[in-house]
Amino acid sequence: MAEENATTPVEETEVVKQEEKVAAPVQDPKEFLENFDWEKYEQGIERVEDSKLQEFEKLVAENFVDTADEEVVTGKVVYLTEREAIIDINAKSEGVISLNEFRYNPDLKVGDKVEVLIDIREDKSGQLVLSHRKARTIMAWDRVNKAHDNEEIVSGFVKCRTKGGMIVDVFGIEAFLPGSQIDVKPIRDYDQYVGKNMEFKVVKINHEFKNVVVSHKALIEADIEEQKKEIISQLEKGQVLEGVVKNITSYGVFIDLGGVDGLVHITDLSWSRINHPNEVVELDQKLNVVILDFDENKSRIQLGMKQLEKHPWEALSDEIKIGDKVKGKVVVIADYGAFIEVVEGVEGLIHVSEMSWSTHLRSAQDFVKVGDEVEAVVLTLDREDRKMSLGIKQLTPDPWTDITSKYPVGSRHKGIVRNFTNFGVFVEMEEGIDGLIYISDLSWTKKIKHPSEFVNVGDTIDIEVLELDVEGRKLSLGHKQTTENPWDKYESEFALGTVHKATIGDIVDKGATIEFNEDITAFVPQRHLEKEDGKKLGKGEEAEFKIIEFNKDFKRVVASHTAIFKEEEVRNVKAAQKRASKAADEAKPTLGDANDALQALKDKMEANDK
Repeated sequence: MAEENATTPVEETEVVKQEEKVAAPVQDPKEFLENFDWEKYEQGIERVEDSKLQEFEKLVAENFVDTADEEVVTGKVVYLTEREAIIDINAKSEGVISLNEFRYNPDLKVGDKVEVLIDIREDKSGQLVLSHRKARTIMAWDRVNKAHDNEEIVSGFVKCRTKGGMIVDVFGIEAFLPGSQIDVKPIRDYDQYVGKNMEFKVVKINHEFKNVVVSHKALIEADIEEQKKEIISQLEKGQVLEGVVKNITSYGVFIDLGGVDGLVHITDLSWSRINHPNEVVELDQKLNVVILDFDENKSRIQLGMKQLEKHPWEALSDEIKIGDKVKGKVVVIADYGAFIEVVEGVEGLIHVSEMSWSTHLRSAQDFVKVGDEVEAVVLTLDREDRKMSLGIKQLTPDPWTDITSKYPVGSRHKGIVRNFTNFGVFVEMEEGIDGLIYISDLSWTKKIKHPSEFVNVGDTIDIEVLELDVEGRKLSLGHKQTTENPWDKYESEFALGTVHKATIGDIVDKGATIEFNEDITAFVPQRHLEKEDGKKLGKGEEAEFKIIEFNKDFKRVVASHTAIFKEEEVRNVKAAQKRASKAADEAKPTLGDANDALQALKDKMEANDK
């Protein structure tokens, strides 16, 4: 073994030379590190003095990074291939990173410094494993938190649109940009921002869910606030400003005056009547407005547009006067009438009573509808109060002008039932001419409590003109007068003393009713219901009745059953008297016998009366 370890003089000389070479002073540490033979050193072929090793360790500490796993360090791009980037981090070996991790930076070149994460110090093949994506994420969170705490402005890349906003790449983190935070004005086209680099302010961080919310609006609000203060300080009533339509609602338009919003109410948009502001303006339109009013803090600014133009009433032609015919368009309809725009911004009211000569109640919708072009007559005109009333019926002749020739008293016509009252029926003879039939003039025979028992609205009915009041524009009509009065013939048919058969109808406390025909219903008093046997007639019993009262004017008929047989008894008495007298003459009876017979008949009649 000793012989195997022995060295020859030549070898010893070579070793000495090597030691001298190693011990020689190193002027350039970098050159020393590059030329040092690590393999010989590890195999023990080369020996280094302790002082030199200490110097080496110092150099390593100064030039090499501590390659601990999961640590972010700064590296340098030393070489680029089609798919990979070679990164030098001053470690024992260089790392390789796929170019996919640098897609956000298409301008990457050799010499650029990048942040990398040491995933694995040495894999199975001894390769240093790095990740730029992970390093960006770790560093990004630090930078995002710092930017949030210090309210710094950050730059980001708008990647795509999502529900409610946009996705923005900030330091490699996907942050959410709400739609309301893109700009101070509402954004309708989000796609115009995709693919653009913009500046943002980090407004919210959720560490638990790793969510970041950014705002572009916050950056410009500060500038706007300064502009707003400056604008508000200069506001004066009557001042004309240029603005941009920011929002349109059903009640008005919001105008951006350069950081300050004002409202133009729908009534201040145009002198003409409009249904919705979008008939006059559109979004993003530039226009001039005048300041009408504002509150103490000038936070609510009332604007106007129509005030920039001359009032239409002031421009209305002086030639228009009462009685003139004008044309216009129906712009609004109410139950009481319709508003007609004669010229732009100038309206007149046609009251429903001026739409037709007819006097029965109707609605304006029965005559016109919105959008109709109509002709009318100017009835009143007040330029100072800016009011005008119009009429349509005045375009046609007043039907009452020749009423006496068309509807003289006693003439018969047909009319349409238009309305009921408790006391009668209103009948339209023609458009504009109505008359009244009192309830007592509807029928000769029927007792009517309400007109609806006799006719219906819309029925055509025969009428006769009873009275005519031209000045009061009133017609008194009758319907029963168009037919023969049946009571004229009933007056003789049911004369006093005539006898007729009938059946007892309804029974009341004071008597009962009987019907002789469809027109005549008679009343039988209680004491006249007594039969010959002393009992009373009951409902449904048929008997003969004598007419004891007939009044044609009041249509009153009174009948009696009792009067029939009582009258017969009288006739029997008279007949008995005649017979007794004749018998006395023949048999010459005594005066006392005759008196006895008369007394018997008298007693019998009195018994029947009881």
